Amino acid sequence: MYNNLILGTGGIPGWLTGSLLRNGPGSTKVGNHEFKHIFDSSALLHRFAFNNGTVSYQCRFLESNTYKQNKAAQRIVISEFGTRACPDPCKTIFHRISNVFNWGEDQSDNAMISIYPIGDEYYTLTEYPIMTRIDPVTLETLQTMDLTHQTGIVHHTAHPHVAADGAVFNLATVPKLDGPHYCVVNFPRFDPDTGHQFTTDEMFDRIRVVASIKCRWPLHPGYMHSFGVTDRYFIIVEQPLSVSLSAAVVNRFKGNPLSNSLKWFQDCPTLIHLISRSDGQTVKTFKSDAFFYLHIINQFEEDGCVVIDICCYRDPSMIDCMYIEALQNLNKNPDYASMFRSRPLRFVLPVDSIPTSVVDDDGKTDYPHVNPETLCNLGCETPRINDCNIGNKYRFFYAISSDVDAENPGMLIKVDTYKKTCTTWSERNVYPSEPIFVPSPDAKDEDDGVVLSSIVWGGTECTNRAGVVVLDAKTWTEIGRATFVTQSPVPKCLHGWYARVV
Repeated sequence: MYNNLILGTGGIPGWLTGSLLRNGPGSTKVGNHEFKHIFDSSALLHRFAFNNGTVSYQCRFLESNTYKQNKAAQRIVISEFGTRACPDPCKTIFHRISNVFNWGEDQSDNAMISIYPIGDEYYTLTEYPIMTRIDPVTLETLQTMDLTHQTGIVHHTAHPHVAADGAVFNLATVPKLDGPHYCVVNFPRFDPDTGHQFTTDEMFDRIRVVASIKCRWPLHPGYMHSFGVTDRYFIIVEQPLSVSLSAAVVNRFKGNPLSNSLKWFQDCPTLIHLISRSDGQTVKTFKSDAFFYLHIINQFEEDGCVVIDICCYRDPSMIDCMYIEALQNLNKNPDYASMFRSRPLRFVLPVDSIPTSVVDDDGKTDYPHVNPETLCNLGCETPRINDCNIGNKYRFFYAISSDVDAENPGMLIKVDTYKKTCTTWSERNVYPSEPIFVPSPDAKDEDDGVVLSSIVWGGTECTNRAGVVVLDAKTWTEIGRATFVTQSPVPKCLHGWYARVV
């Protein structure tokens, strides 16, 4: 669906040539049935194309198998994260028993969280081991890759790391004879012996596990949404939010959503594992007071320490905040803002100066405890940095506000991690999404460039609109925007990628 530009302000930089690709929830209904959670909505792809100071916009539903089945049946055919599928009268109890032991059967491929490049192609991701290739220009759905049968993966994060040489790393959960393991998998871009550059298909053919660590609870693997990578380490942050395997089996048999299988161990610490990139072995493990997180901001090594910055919550209540009913009634819930409260925290792990583990008074193995420091006193989510600094020491990150009770909750935030200060941009009734940094052609400083953020508006009179705002990353001021009329309401999206294609 293509839309005409109706409003432009300021000047879009002429050097900005590429496409801001976005992914996120689209329609919340199928026929007369409604999804219960924002994570369940049919994936809607967006593209803002920049070329010679102009902007165009289009959006298109991801035509996953789930989307096509739902559309054909005019009901929710497959259970999602927070939504139970409508019962199929043609399926007997024997169908349900069979599906319990066939993990790929009746599993959603609604990849509505993120977009990442793998080789020369672009893929949408969700937390199931499904990737869907899309055309970055037309947004056409091209091919679905199911990693389950190839690798045994039952879950992977929606935020892989793309290395400077094009290799891709992701964190997956793999069941083994002694229990589930967290495994770092690698999609290599080059042959290390010949230097041959692999095609995207060859990268998928050569996927391999390069590091592994056993989950601390064999029947409760931790919920993982992102992980960290530095020059020497993979960083796995094992929070006490887990997936109960026994509950998952029962819920799968009953057709209940995955959210019914989540369990929060509030009295257990969060563990931070450092795994060597050279041999895949665990180097050290640290612990902190329990926290919930979705997104790691960045991580780096300095002075014998590993530093990792994370957007942290006290507990996973924010997941409940994103049920459709909760969003519709947030003004009636006095606890809603506190449930969604987060802060960006820095954990400094002294790798070289303390032992790997300690023994407590009861003779049990324990881990050294670390206390975080706060980077700014604003709730931050969907953080992004200058991609050149991923895994390296950095100064700035960009985020949207998670403080729903702020005077203006629709804030874009720039945080200076050196000074522990922040700068905000906001406009009444405007709600931006994940800010993506694009460096200028002659960039000298870390923040030389622009930040792009798609925007939507509150209120029923502005639902059929989509827009993008361009901020000068250094001064944190708006330099241009484009607004488009759409044929239907456009919801706020989640994550995306800036692709240098037009």
